[in-house]
Amino acid sequence: MITRNTIGSSVAELRNGPFGSYDALGPEQRPPYGRGSLGIAVANNSTTLNPPSEKVDFGNEVDFYGKPVSGLRQVGFHVFQTGENVGYGGTATNMPNIRFEIDPNLTALPSVNYSTLVWVPPASPVTNSWSPFLNATTTGYWYLTGTAGGPTGTNCDQTTQCTFNQVKTALQDADDPALIYTAAVGKGRDFMWIGAIDGFRVNETIYDFERWGVRALPAN
Repeated sequence: MITRNTIGSSVAELRNGPFGSYDALGPEQRPPYGRGSLGIAVANNSTTLNPPSEKVDFGNEVDFYGKPVSGLRQVGFHVFQTGENVGYGGTATNMPNIRFEIDPNLTALPSVNYSTLVWVPPASPVTNSWSPFLNATTTGYWYLTGTAGGPTGTNCDQTTQCTFNQVKTALQDADDPALIYTAAVGKGRDFMWIGAIDGFRVNETIYDFERWGVRALPAN
């Protein structure tokens, strides 16, 4: 868990399962890789901050440091979404995210050296069971936090949403390449969500979350 990016009493815990719900049983309901996953639980309206919701990031602050954003080719994950989560957010797109902390290195904003590149996935096609692989390069949308996402930067924010290719192209508008600081999956700050993630993919590596740790697997 990335401590500095975690707010409230939120949980990101390596666990066994989940293996389906009372109406979704059988061997096909096991996690996509191995027997475990990353369980995530965040609440809304639970802190004295503004907004009052919780946030959690689980990721890697070492191995991706200094790598170019332009080198991202394949990104995505599997998710265990529940019908309750859809209700909590009032929409089926109440889902966890993929987040890359980056130095955008934009020519127009030379003093801006921090932003978070966020993927917002589409609705999972299933609830109370594991989704197929959700491909972040072809589905959902991406945005950048802070000034880097605004009209003087990439124009890729939560209002002006960008595709994967659009945000990568916008970040090439620089004398130096946009560089990654960290890579993570997480949730917040918005709606309550209790579910799980497995098979987080970055390029040729799939990260299999197991109760005993994280296993890096080669992508087929």
